[in-house]
Amino acid sequence: MTLGASAATRVNAGLEPPIKPFSLGRRLAGEALGTALLLAIVIGSGVMGERLSSGNVALALLGNTIATGAGLVVLITIFGQLSGAHFNPAVTLVFAFRREIGWQAAGAYVAAQLIGAVLGVWTAHLMFAEPILQVATKLRDGPAQIFSEFVATFGLIVAILGSLRFQPKATPMLVGLYVTAAYWFTASTSFANPAVTLARALSDTFAGVAPRSVPGFLFGQIVGAVAATVLCRWLFTSEPRP
Repeated sequence: MTLGASAATRVNAGLEPPIKPFSLGRRLAGEALGTALLLAIVIGSGVMGERLSSGNVALALLGNTIATGAGLVVLITIFGQLSGAHFNPAVTLVFAFRREIGWQAAGAYVAAQLIGAVLGVWTAHLMFAEPILQVATKLRDGPAQIFSEFVATFGLIVAILGSLRFQPKATPMLVGLYVTAAYWFTASTSFANPAVTLARALSDTFAGVAPRSVPGFLFGQIVGAVAATVLCRWLFTSEPRP
């Protein structure tokens, strides 16, 4: 992202210091911290929702949904100018394909996201006095679940690239709203994130996913991200007018 027109004008006028690019170390720290907070929100709100809903799964999911969507708006707004606020290896892969991030930096981003995701799960466990080390037992198997992850990730990438193309300032809100909706219109409750998927396998709570189900989720997510990237490259490219 770049400075807005008004901000650029103030910089050129000497009213504000220019914003320098952040170092890779700071960007990686932003990705790790942002992903950790995201997983703390996902797991923590799932535990809270389950404990307060008296067995009403729909109510627990609603609480989990609202917290996640709202949290994403905040996290993307805060970290967007620092690291790009990917928090998702599939998103990083898309930007690497688009040559907006180098492959070496992309690999470092993915590593930071995975580390942050695990730390976020452990943070949620500690907050709710759960055992820190867990393995999920909730199976989410079958073609419908895999296809749901394809659809969820495909839509997420379209939302991100579309908002960056037409309404970049609205990206945090649009992504948060899309994820909120996708929790309910997909059978898998829209993980749409390999780091989130792997980390949720380490939590035997409301938001967990059994390790056996993880490969199918990852397959659907990667294929969905690639398909959306190819489509958006054509769809959002304007044609020269005569």
